[in-house]
Amino acid sequence: MTNDSFQDALAGSTIHLRRGVNLQVCHSSGKTPAIVFLHGGTGNRFNFRSQYEFVQSQGWEVLVYDLAGHGQSSPYSRYSIGRHRRDLQRLLYQFGIESPVLCCHSYGVPLGLEFSQYNCVSGLILIAGGTHDLAPWWEIPLMKFMAWGGRYLYYVLGVQTISNFFSTSYRHSVIKRFFAENPTPTDFHSYKALEIFWDYNFFARHPAPKNLHIPALVITAGLDPMYTRQMGDELVKHLVNGTHLHFTNAGHLVMAECADLVNDAIFKYLIGINTQTPSSLQAKTL
Repeated sequence: MTNDSFQDALAGSTIHLRRGVNLQVCHSSGKTPAIVFLHGGTGNRFNFRSQYEFVQSQGWEVLVYDLAGHGQSSPYSRYSIGRHRRDLQRLLYQFGIESPVLCCHSYGVPLGLEFSQYNCVSGLILIAGGTHDLAPWWEIPLMKFMAWGGRYLYYVLGVQTISNFFSTSYRHSVIKRFFAENPTPTDFHSYKALEIFWDYNFFARHPAPKNLHIPALVITAGLDPMYTRQMGDELVKHLVNGTHLHFTNAGHLVMAECADLVNDAIFKYLIGINTQTPSSLQAKTL
């Protein structure tokens, strides 16, 4: 594979999933279990570029896509977690993917947890997201402001750069590419789609949840204003075979800020699943 083709791995193609729904999807065949990436709110498939390219290079089957209403995928007429879950099921069926490992970030975590309640999964990698109380106090008014019209501020020269500067203290090439491929969205649906997560409570929806024995890796970061270490500790208590990995000096974009460390953690986790032995990762702080 040439460098150019490797860099273009996330260009993807449009998949007609059902009437009115087209998703932009990237897929590469390989060994199982397949790794399926689910990005968070206002994100897109490029959020996981570093992880997609790494896992692909290690020979696993891998898939990432823009959720409906994000990136190059079409919007829903009405958003719901159930619609996202069922469309993920339809998408995996088209590619013949069974029992994947779901690698989820932020609001992608509830989607992964919901999917695991209705479908077979081999593992869960849950980054900066959890089961409830996912919206900090400032998010709802800010996102409503953005949906109402504040998003148009990002057409003003320099506003995007300023926003990126305050989003993270990291300035390396990976985070620069992350921001170049994931600018703050200026379309209405990216913000409307968030509302389904604001009062989400996994245990209210599933009083007797299933599949909590699935091998799970929980990743949190010390500078994340949205999902704290304590929330990660509480989440992993519900996971019979869960491990919590905390990055002290990273923030909500930990998978781009500390890409090599996150990739190494994912690699060790996948090796543990493939050999059907506990992961060599121990609960620790980095």
